[in-house]
Amino acid sequence: MENIKQDTESRGKYFLAAFLAPLIWGFMAVPIRLLKNWSAEDILHYRILLAVLLLWLFNLIFRIAELKVDYHHFQQLPKNKRIRISYLTLFSAIFLFANWYTYIYCINSISVQAGAFAYILCPLITTATGYFILKENLSTTQKLSLLIAGVGVVMLATGSLTEVLWSITIGALYAFYLVLQRVIQGFDKLNMLAIQLAICTFFIIPQMLIDQSPIPQDSTFWKVTLAMALLFTILPLFSSMYALKKISSSTLGIMLYINPIIAFTLAVTYFEEQLDSYKYWAYGFILIAILVFNYDKVFARLKR
Repeated sequence: MENIKQDTESRGKYFLAAFLAPLIWGFMAVPIRLLKNWSAEDILHYRILLAVLLLWLFNLIFRIAELKVDYHHFQQLPKNKRIRISYLTLFSAIFLFANWYTYIYCINSISVQAGAFAYILCPLITTATGYFILKENLSTTQKLSLLIAGVGVVMLATGSLTEVLWSITIGALYAFYLVLQRVIQGFDKLNMLAIQLAICTFFIIPQMLIDQSPIPQDSTFWKVTLAMALLFTILPLFSSMYALKKISSSTLGIMLYINPIIAFTLAVTYFEEQLDSYKYWAYGFILIAILVFNYDKVFARLKR
């Protein structure tokens, strides 16, 4: 009985870490809206630069052993596998870069609802992509959930096609990124993120030199962008990976739905966006699809 109590207490901090990541991401729209007077390019560029600097400092100071392990592992791979990993990492950086840009632009120029809806669709798009591209198996209930989700998406498209297209684009870009992370195995995820963000700097630095846009002078811009890089990028990603030491990825996946729930609540209450009546029905279908899709996982977790 005492061992069970100790195990529960030790797992508690991992559940807390799993809950912390989507909780933080749910409020992501707030700092982005604070920077509405700046272009999406400026927000993205300086967020990446600050995140790269902070993440590499963190790795070099506290995680040098993990960096060495991954470096030696990469060197020991056959040449064809090293080339494959390099290409997968490059495309991961491209998808992550595009996802961040479209999300920032959507929040400030389209709607917070569209950004939140993207991350409701993301797990379903990830599953569909894994099924069609990676040939992963799907249960009958999971296939049914994709069909139900499709009904909800069609309903939303009849009201605001622009918002739905933005949501699908953002969700698909992140879904493709996640699928590539499934394919890239054997490497520390935080190290891979550091490398992918470093690759992103090769996209933005030439553009910044060509545009020659002035460096923002407002202290608000730097404070909020620093918070985005540290509190809304590195901290939740680190929390997610810490949680995975003791918690299954399926449990973590279920908790990720906290993110869009908070985002939708903020859109309607804090940002006072209108929610048309047909959207309630459409989101209802999406919610049913999520429940059907995760039925086996939730039932197993409750039974345990």
